[in-house]
Amino acid sequence: MGYVQVYTGDGKGKTTASLGLLLRAVGAGLAVRVFQFMKHGETCECAALADRFPEVEVTPLGSGRFINPRDIPAAERARAADGFGRAAEAVRSGAFDLVILDEINGAMDMGLIPVEDVLRLMRDRPSRTELVLTGRGAPQAVVDAADLCTEMRMVKHYYQKGVPARRGIER
Repeated sequence: MGYVQVYTGDGKGKTTASLGLLLRAVGAGLAVRVFQFMKHGETCECAALADRFPEVEVTPLGSGRFINPRDIPAAERARAADGFGRAAEAVRSGAFDLVILDEINGAMDMGLIPVEDVLRLMRDRPSRTELVLTGRGAPQAVVDAADLCTEMRMVKHYYQKGVPARRGIER
C-alpha cells in the first residue's frame, strides 16, 4: 500500500530526502516519476537521473524566472495548472509506484496550485502509489491529510555567511 509523504520546512534537505527515496525505489525495481514545480531543469539531479537512470522521467515545470508572489503573471498560473494536470494524470494512471511532486508545497503556498486540488489527488490516488510532496510552506490541510510529514528546520546554514548555492550540493 502506498502512502503520502510530505517534506517541508525552512531547512535544507527536502528535495534531497525525496531523491534518496527515489534511489531506494529504483534499486528495488519500482516505477518512479518526478515532477519539479517552479524548477527549470538545469539541476545536477536532473542531469544525473537522465544519465544514470533513464527509466525515471523528470519533468521540470518551472519557467526559470523569479515569481513575485504578489504579482503572478497569468502565464505562470497557466504553466502551473498545466503541470499539475500532467502530474495528476501520472499519479492517477496507476503506472507508477512512486511519484514525487518536488516543490509543490511552495507552489500551493504561492497560490499557483489550489490546495483543494492537491488534497483531492492525495485522496484519489491509486492505493499502491506512494506520493511525495516537497517544498517549504506545506499547507496545514496537506500536513493533516498526509501519512508522514517531516519538517526540516534550519538551525544553521552557511548561506547566512554569504555562501551561494554550490553546484552538486545545493543545485
